[in-house]
Amino acid sequence: MAVSLRTWPSRLLARPWLLAFLPINAATAGFGVVLPLLILIVLHGSWADVAVAATLFNTAVILSSVVWGHLSDRYRVRRAFLALNYGGYAVLYLLLSHVGSLTVLDVAYTGIGLLAPAGASASNLLILEKFSEAERATAFASFQEMSMIGSVGGLLLGYFWTVANDTLLSLLYVLSALAAVSAVALWLGIREAARPLTTASVARHLESLVSRLRISASFRISIPFFPKRPRLGRAALSRFRDWARAELHHELPLVMAAMFLFSLSANLFNISYIPYLYSIGLGAAAIFLVNFSNNFAQTLLFPFSGTLSNRLGPDRLAHWSTYVRSLGYLATAGFTFVILTRGDAFGANLLTFGLLGGAIAVYTTASSLILFRGIQGRDAGGLLGVNSALGGAAAVLGAILSGVLSVFGSYRLVFLVAAGSLLASIPLWTAAGVAYARRKNGKNRSTVAPPPGSEPSERPAGARASAKPH
Repeated sequence: MAVSLRTWPSRLLARPWLLAFLPINAATAGFGVVLPLLILIVLHGSWADVAVAATLFNTAVILSSVVWGHLSDRYRVRRAFLALNYGGYAVLYLLLSHVGSLTVLDVAYTGIGLLAPAGASASNLLILEKFSEAERATAFASFQEMSMIGSVGGLLLGYFWTVANDTLLSLLYVLSALAAVSAVALWLGIREAARPLTTASVARHLESLVSRLRISASFRISIPFFPKRPRLGRAALSRFRDWARAELHHELPLVMAAMFLFSLSANLFNISYIPYLYSIGLGAAAIFLVNFSNNFAQTLLFPFSGTLSNRLGPDRLAHWSTYVRSLGYLATAGFTFVILTRGDAFGANLLTFGLLGGAIAVYTTASSLILFRGIQGRDAGGLLGVNSALGGAAAVLGAILSGVLSVFGSYRLVFLVAAGSLLASIPLWTAAGVAYARRKNGKNRSTVAPPPGSEPSERPAGARASAKPH
């Protein structure tokens, strides 16, 4: 089934209240750089301490995504969840502005991880509920623009603030205020939708899925081969065998494995990258600018990614963007083999991390199209749950591996391992494309007039009787 996606908004601001997402994205983007710098500069921690904090955060995100998914379906009050999420960020940022130990920082950062999925679920469902079917493509594209513009603004704020004040703790006051502004603006600026939806709706709308995967890989985790009240024993094992056997005829396991390796490599690289920049002598302001290049490239390329995927094909773009990311990782590893001046190191990383940002903008769209294409006519919610569980495992494993390599390895080894993991995903994308073409051709042949008396053609492997293509 061919699917297309529009990521260029017909108007930049689909509704005035979408402006409320600018401050919170500025706050979270700035905090993403501030957090490791707090550990390294203010608390005199190490690369390993950054990895430990990231492991706790990612674990909290995965565990709490299950809870927030259920709460979003049971209590359909999007404003309350968003206010709780963003207001909680404001409080925790203020707490961190007075941080005096790594233990307090780890506890606060874990709390941020516990709150994070609340906003991801609520903001996505809010747009689904507040816009009609015809408006949703523009609405989600506009939402993405607000998110990216806010992120770019937050990183520029971090740069100018650290240049003028040379302090990170006072910047947290500003980030806290920005989060509070979004919480208040969303609480006062919107009303709850008359017809609330559930988290399962995300799987039925391509724009919604792309938006959700850009914000967070976490989704309501469920396993499709188990009933709601599973019983352990031979029956459960038999269901698992049947499910696994059916999936061998589908491209989704290959797609999920490739996305797992991509997420693993990205987390391994990103968690280690700011400690690496600090280790080569770059200051806080320069590190903000390097991260700005990444987000700025995403902001420039993401609006075109839907058109590129529609014209060139998502499979081809997934390959290309993965190659480019791999080359960026290898280039960063190459920087460790030569002695660069501080200015040369800054310029090289500015360009390379910008290249990685452009690649992730294209990859997110292309891989989401491939995933969406594969779950059509199947238990979409359950399969997305499995994919989210794998993405969460990759995030946690990437953080743990970064910590291990910080003790027993080096930055060079981290970047090489990240590149190797990413290159290993390319044959999986190729095999997934072949499996999809085979399945598509087989389905087309099965629809040609069957011989008299023959049985109707089967549904796609693993599809449920009640599942309908969208």
